[in-house]
Amino acid sequence: MRRLLGGQLSQPSAYFCAQVFIFYIRMFPKRPLILASKSPRRRQLLEEAGFTFTVCGLEVDEDFPSDMPVEEVAEYLARRKAQAGRHLIQGDEILLSADSVVIREGRIYNKPEDYADAFRMLRLLSGAQHTVITGVCLLAAEREHSFSERSEVFFEPLTDEEIDFYIRRYQPFDKAGAYGVQDWIGLCKVSRIEGSYANVMGLPVHRVYAELLSF
Repeated sequence: MRRLLGGQLSQPSAYFCAQVFIFYIRMFPKRPLILASKSPRRRQLLEEAGFTFTVCGLEVDEDFPSDMPVEEVAEYLARRKAQAGRHLIQGDEILLSADSVVIREGRIYNKPEDYADAFRMLRLLSGAQHTVITGVCLLAAEREHSFSERSEVFFEPLTDEEIDFYIRRYQPFDKAGAYGVQDWIGLCKVSRIEGSYANVMGLPVHRVYAELLSF
């Protein structure tokens, strides 16, 4: 940014530029980052937060043990995805993987199989509170670290006509719980969120940033 001095614009000083550069270096992790995810929302969140990274999408079976507590599933799947991408890591690179689950009354709502499945899910979420947990795994050649974040989401009631409109317009078949908080549902039918909005969108960026700084 140029400053106005005596009616004239001056170039920023070398000291100022150096301080900005030092601040940037301290803010962001120095090691190369790989996002092991095909999710455009996770990519968007990292880009908007200023991260530099490469993207390598992985096809990973998202099954989990039937007796696993639902609160542990997202982190378990994030670790599983990270291990599937271990071969991508070179040198001091850090691989980041994530998985999000929608939970209501002890039951996980996965990505809907079709229109009818999405309609069923949204009817059950309508006018109710549910939980979104995103698990994240950071994997490097020398170590692995995983964590999860929890957010509570409150839906206004949805009519059958609104559900039909939403599914046909937004095609939420790639989203856990059959909705995206960043689109019409989030704007018109989510009345409150307790916790991180970015976490509901697919990645708790504030936590990722903090964990990468100490990784």
